Amino acid sequence: MTTMPVRKMPFLKMHGLGNDFVVLDARRTALDLTLARRRAIADRRLGVGCDQLIVLEPPTERGADVFMRIYNPDGGEAGACGNATRCVASVLMDERKTDQVTVQTISGLLESQKTGRGANGLPVISVDMGPAGLDWRDIPVREACDTNHMPVGLGPLQDPVGTNMGNPHATFFVDNAAAVPLAELGPKLEHDPFFPERANIGVAQRVGDGRLRLRVWERGAGITLACGSGACAAVVAASRRGLVDRKAEVILEQGSLAVEWLRDNHVLMTGGIAIAFTGELDASLLA
Repeated sequence: MTTMPVRKMPFLKMHGLGNDFVVLDARRTALDLTLARRRAIADRRLGVGCDQLIVLEPPTERGADVFMRIYNPDGGEAGACGNATRCVASVLMDERKTDQVTVQTISGLLESQKTGRGANGLPVISVDMGPAGLDWRDIPVREACDTNHMPVGLGPLQDPVGTNMGNPHATFFVDNAAAVPLAELGPKLEHDPFFPERANIGVAQRVGDGRLRLRVWERGAGITLACGSGACAAVVAASRRGLVDRKAEVILEQGSLAVEWLRDNHVLMTGGIAIAFTGELDASLLA
């Protein structure tokens, strides 16, 4: 595969409940996306701006329809993003005139299915996010521990549940998620030495039977309006703590996701997607 030289590059801007993405297509021609270029595209003042930069590449595993590469705004690569998976699955479904596709990531294959249409007329997509990693080595954390009660915390955030959903999550249960100074505590906990690969920091509040309110500080991205893998981790964590019965509505800033922790340990996440706009990245941004 040849590499596309620096020139105008078409992109698609999408989001899932406000968790927004710049999607680039490199299935036919590889893109020369240096660390600096990834950061420039994701910059909300100097570039397009996004929570994650998504690059579509040819699949490398049998049964996959596309390989989805995920970059955080700091330019680092992420292993999973549930909201981006739903967005990418929707693009592939439209291209292939099908209701089911498989998205490959560095964390595994994610089977996706169209289950209906939302109020905006765009598809509602259900994604099998794969099995939840519960062992301390899966997450990973620095030392052997009970991941249902991890010995790490800061201020009002204590006693989290650890889960790996293709990326590491620490979910803290609180009485009032809105009152937590997440912008202050999130980056400190993300970089706590207890998490050798850093961690996504979620604060979850039980707001009723089968309902959780969630805010997330995403590793390498900061506070986002929604986090699909974080929602999955929150439901797994709440189920382990006996707060929900393996399924819940997870309420985020711009809507909610339906999440179920299946008996085979896989986690199913369902929600809508939206297309914001299309455009072209100018060569000056990629210089």
